[in-house]
Amino acid sequence: MEDSLRLQFGMAEVHFEQKRYREAAAILEVVVSEAPSNASARTLLARAYFHAAMLRRAEEQARELIERWPVDAYAHVILARSLQRQSRHDEAVPYLRLAAALTGDDDLLP
Repeated sequence: MEDSLRLQFGMAEVHFEQKRYREAAAILEVVVSEAPSNASARTLLARAYFHAAMLRRAEEQARELIERWPVDAYAHVILARSLQRQSRHDEAVPYLRLAAALTGDDDLLP
């Protein structure tokens, strides 16, 4: 990642830590568009969308993470939680089960 993108990512992290999720998401959208294979930026974008209650967008980013990195357990959790918050509980179950299998954390099981 080039220096300007690193700086933008750092700014987005600050916004996220200060619970300014929409501001973080706006910055991260640019970062992800410039560096689409950056898993850290895409994960933080999914989290920012989730916390900003932009659940469809969080779902889209989590699905993209899973498509690129199928064994990313956290992406499965983000997707499952996004689905649950949209009252799509049955759709969330397989993602929670897979996250539990990947991490060994049975607390994730529905």
